[in-house]
Amino acid sequence: MGLPIGGGGLGIGTIIVLGLIGYAFGIDPRILIGGAEMLSHGSAPSYQADRRSPGKTGAPKDEMGDMIAGVLGEIDDRWSEIFQASGQSYTGPKIVLFRNSTNGGRCGMAQSAMGPFYCPPDRQIFLDTSFFREVETRFRGCSGNACKFTAAYIIAHEAGHHVQNLLGILPRVTRMQQQVGSKAEANALQVKVELQADCLSGVWVNREEKKRPGFIEEGDIDAALTTASAIGDDTLQRKATGRVVPDSFTHGSAAQRKRWFMVGYQQGTVQACNTFGANSL
Repeated sequence: MGLPIGGGGLGIGTIIVLGLIGYAFGIDPRILIGGAEMLSHGSAPSYQADRRSPGKTGAPKDEMGDMIAGVLGEIDDRWSEIFQASGQSYTGPKIVLFRNSTNGGRCGMAQSAMGPFYCPPDRQIFLDTSFFREVETRFRGCSGNACKFTAAYIIAHEAGHHVQNLLGILPRVTRMQQQVGSKAEANALQVKVELQADCLSGVWVNREEKKRPGFIEEGDIDAALTTASAIGDDTLQRKATGRVVPDSFTHGSAAQRKRWFMVGYQQGTVQACNTFGANSL
């Protein structure tokens, strides 16, 4: 975000700027200020990620890699516009494509079984390209061309975490999780993080559709929602154990994930994605 970060805590100027960011995006400034305080005492560097173009995202350099690079470039464009409209700058995440496993930087080893994930301290998205094929076969979330949009939805979800990181939400939630008294409470906070990322992915789809009419074809949204349902905590738990334990959720139920994606898609604003202030999820 280009905010001044030093070793001596936040100055009054920074606090004022964070308050203005919160006002512009409709987010509780206390979340942003707390997050920036945490970052100010950390060692995580920020860097400028070059705009991705086909064939420049790292191994594997193939059709899938080129598609992912193109989608992330479009996501970066829309979020740059959203941030600019609020008087802020946006720097997109870097993306690491791999198969089976790779070094996940400060987030440890990245493995296929983990699925796509975002590493906040390195500002990187890790994607095993085989996951998208698994969506089509194991989760049956899509078929044919609809799988391209489903892949875009998944990438947009991880980019949503990057937006949360830039706004200071992720570090703030981490600190809150360390302060709560139980794992169930910590999990409940994580669910709100994940549902907000689902909502932010919907915001991107809304903006992309306005920018490129015809971007979405009939059945694309249904395919993405089917995927959201297939990877909801309740669905995965029921398949694995035959029962559902809501207190153990970290991503939200299938219905919650679908609902918050649609909130972002239908309203198209960051303000609509305030899962932390919602009366119900």
